Amino acid sequence: MAFTFAAFCYMLTLVLCASLIFFVIWHIIAFDELRTDFKNPIDQGNPARARERLKNIERICCLLRKLVVPEYSIHGLFCLMFLCAAEWVTLGLNIPLLFYHLWRYFHRPADGSEVMYDAVSIMNADILNYCQKESWCKLAFYLLSFFYYLYSMVYTLVSF
Repeated sequence: MAFTFAAFCYMLTLVLCASLIFFVIWHIIAFDELRTDFKNPIDQGNPARARERLKNIERICCLLRKLVVPEYSIHGLFCLMFLCAAEWVTLGLNIPLLFYHLWRYFHRPADGSEVMYDAVSIMNADILNYCQKESWCKLAFYLLSFFYYLYSMVYTLVSF
C-alpha cells in the first residue's frame, strides 16, 4: 500500500466532489423554488407581493452567481491535478465538462459583469428549464464521478 500523488489527487477530489454535489443540489432547489414562485397565480395583482417576489428572485440569482466561479474553479483544479498526476482516463472523463464550463463562462451575457443567472432572464420558462436540466445533468455527472474517484483512489492505494 503506497501513498502516491495520484492517490492524494483522488482523495482531495473526493472531498471537493462532495462539495460540488452540494452546490448542484442547491442549484436544483433554487431553480425549483423559482419555478414554483413563477407558476404561483396567487397575488399576481398585488404590487406589494410583486416587489417581494422580485426581491426574492434577485436574492436567489445573487446566491446562484456566487456559486458559479467556485464550481468552475474546483472542476478546473480537478483537471489540473489529474494532468499533473498523469491520470489520463480520469482527465479524459473530465475534459468535456471542463470545456462546457469554459464555453458557458466565456459566453455569458456581455451587457454586464455578471456571470449568469440574471433575475429578469432566469424567469423565462425556457431558460429556467435549461438551467434546471443542466443542474440535473451535472448532479448525475458528479455522483458518477464521486464513485469513480472512490474506486480509483482505492485501486491506486492497493495496486502499488
